[in-house]
Amino acid sequence: MRIVQLVRIKQMELAIADMPKIKNGNEVLLKVKSVGVCGSDVHYYSDGKIGSQVVSFPFIVGHECSAEVVEVGRDVQNLKIGNLVVIEPSVACGVCDQCLAGRPHTCRNVKFLGCPGQLSGCFSDYIVMPESNCLEVTGYLTPVQAALIEPLSIGIYAVRLAEISNSSLAVCIFGAGPIGLSVLLKLLVDNITNVGMVDPLDYRLKKADEIGTHYIINPTHEDVAKRVKNEEENYIDVVFEASGEQEAIENAARILKPGGKLVLIGIPSSAEFKFNMDIMRRKEIIIINVRRQNHCVDEAIRLVKSGKVNVDKMVTHHFTLEETPKAFDMVEGYIDGVIKAVVNF
Repeated sequence: MRIVQLVRIKQMELAIADMPKIKNGNEVLLKVKSVGVCGSDVHYYSDGKIGSQVVSFPFIVGHECSAEVVEVGRDVQNLKIGNLVVIEPSVACGVCDQCLAGRPHTCRNVKFLGCPGQLSGCFSDYIVMPESNCLEVTGYLTPVQAALIEPLSIGIYAVRLAEISNSSLAVCIFGAGPIGLSVLLKLLVDNITNVGMVDPLDYRLKKADEIGTHYIINPTHEDVAKRVKNEEENYIDVVFEASGEQEAIENAARILKPGGKLVLIGIPSSAEFKFNMDIMRRKEIIIINVRRQNHCVDEAIRLVKSGKVNVDKMVTHHFTLEETPKAFDMVEGYIDGVIKAVVNF
């Protein structure tokens, strides 16, 4: 089968590998259909690591994918050959303290698709996954929509963690990439419409505006705090940080109300953020960290299936498997107005 593997920093190569095989009765062999290029994939591409997760070359990245079932293990009960499935990329053990506490996303023994030291990724013709990680969407979603369920579920989870009890609260999102837009899409479904979007790229702000943000701010042209003050005299109740940029953290602290919530989703390249604790402490700002998603895939599928969320709006570019290196260069360099690049098989 064909694979695209990361062979060194900023270099990917097409190669041929052996077909994976079903080893356990609960597993299915899957033919990959579409894969989204995620920001975390690009971290591995650009830096070879995310914090303590370091790539050992060569390595296959990728975890946002849809696939077709081509073979089932002896114990598989609910999937059939030919089914289109959404892949939940996090394989939890089910028996550790985190899993038993309803937190499989922080499983002590997690195996995540495309994560160094865990599982090879999905930039390959075929993968094997447990049946429980495959959610059937045959006839309801396209392969591209199914691949985008994973980032959408992160946006849903971030909004869920924020616990926005009043739809009139003031919200701001930093970062109008796929995750920031996923947050926006979920907020709008929940009738939370008083939402500002901050991003230094005008084309991404235009997309956010098309989807339905209340106002947009380009921090390279405007003072964020002053502009927010004009929009919201008492400032912001909840900020979602989806850019991974230090400047966003600093601006978020300035615009949050006392008692406001700062929801951290973005991954900083340095693996560190610095906080002005004078501001953070005096305002008693609540910090919420988002780790992937927890029990939100089903909701993401329902929202797309019902038409309440249109994930197709995020997709700007399509590539073949052979063009995967070009896709990564484009996403890393913010080239040609890219927001979400998808590789189709």
